[in-house]
Amino acid sequence: MKILVAGATGAIGRPLIQQLVAQGHTVFGLVRSGDTRDKLLTSGAEPVTADALDTSAVRDVIARVQPHAIVNELTSLPVHYTPENMRAAAERDATVRLRGNENLLAGARETGVRRFIVQSSAFWYAPGTGLADEAQPFAFDASPAIAAGTRRYAELEAGVLGEAVPEGVALRYGFFYGPGTWYTREGDIGEQARRLQVPIIGKGQGVWSWVHIEDAAAATVAALECAPGEYNIVDNDPSEQRVWLSAFARMAGAPEPPKVTEEAAMQSAGPDAVYYATRLRGASNRKAKQALNFRPRPLEWLH
Repeated sequence: MKILVAGATGAIGRPLIQQLVAQGHTVFGLVRSGDTRDKLLTSGAEPVTADALDTSAVRDVIARVQPHAIVNELTSLPVHYTPENMRAAAERDATVRLRGNENLLAGARETGVRRFIVQSSAFWYAPGTGLADEAQPFAFDASPAIAAGTRRYAELEAGVLGEAVPEGVALRYGFFYGPGTWYTREGDIGEQARRLQVPIIGKGQGVWSWVHIEDAAAATVAALECAPGEYNIVDNDPSEQRVWLSAFARMAGAPEPPKVTEEAAMQSAGPDAVYYATRLRGASNRKAKQALNFRPRPLEWLH
């Protein structure tokens, strides 16, 4: 199968391309400039150059490649995680995701692409009892940045799902961890944990759903052949912030995380940090296990 991957050099793009090539697919990676072409060539993918925000350039690439499927993993997130970096990147990230998706979809429809896969989120479901399945709503009334993110993902999914051509799949990934992500011993969050910069907020009861970056890539490969629709791509270890963060700190060689009240965190870190620590719901992977034969590994720092 010929597959065009947008976001080919991002955290999930790299392992995704490796797995697609290993399974015999012909892979094209969309890159914005020649600086990243060599990285793709060594992975076995053929680089194609276009700015995702340039409508005509994206359509030209799709018309030239004639892919059977497009996988949209476009983001514009900072290489290094800090709250300040995230705030600075937020506007461009939203633009790249939304306009880039519109351009890719337009080219897919014009060219008759069969399958279109888009990156979505499994960690912004509305609060409720138990783990959220795919029928549950997003947290549209959450803290400001999270509410904006839920609206963005809902817009992305609405553009992709329900179309006869291309068939749409929304993969709602959990928090990425593993090589090339922020959540490793050597990564940004590991370093911040050692500096005691990542506290348990309040009771730390917010439930986080995770997925190893290579397992997320494997599920994405499987989604080339599944029924259209939404799928939570999360592992079997949803855990409260106070649980996963303490275990992560031990794995990273850090002291036990400090504890702060919700009120103090609201003043120092803002409402989004408090929401993440205290309100996240966690997601169920039952549908992905059944439809994609998804078999995620255990969360490494809890086992």
